[in-house]
Amino acid sequence: MSPVNIKSKLALFSEYWSPKIVAAFNGHDVMLVKLKGEFVWHSHADTDDFFLVIDGNLTIKTRDGDVHLGPGELYVVPKGVEHCPMATEEVHVLLIEPKGTPNTGDEGTAVAKTVI
Repeated sequence: MSPVNIKSKLALFSEYWSPKIVAAFNGHDVMLVKLKGEFVWHSHADTDDFFLVIDGNLTIKTRDGDVHLGPGELYVVPKGVEHCPMATEEVHVLLIEPKGTPNTGDEGTAVAKTVI
């Protein structure tokens, strides 16, 4: 086993909204993703949604108000809560979710996750 270097992993890709699996534990995927622009409004019926900002600024819109995150800040969207992540400038985020969780909350519209 080797440590995962987050900075090196982030340098391997440039596309937005396409989570890359960098580790796994207890049935969960640990992923890195680059975000820019606005994602789709969605929710996850069976799981919370974990966001940790590594670099940049992320806004997570909810129907009850926006959550603003900067580097080193994390937020967990409770299961069932509709939300829409958005970033004016590129932001790097670490995500943790149960293996196989679709990023849009819907298998039919989810982006395929790859391991790097």
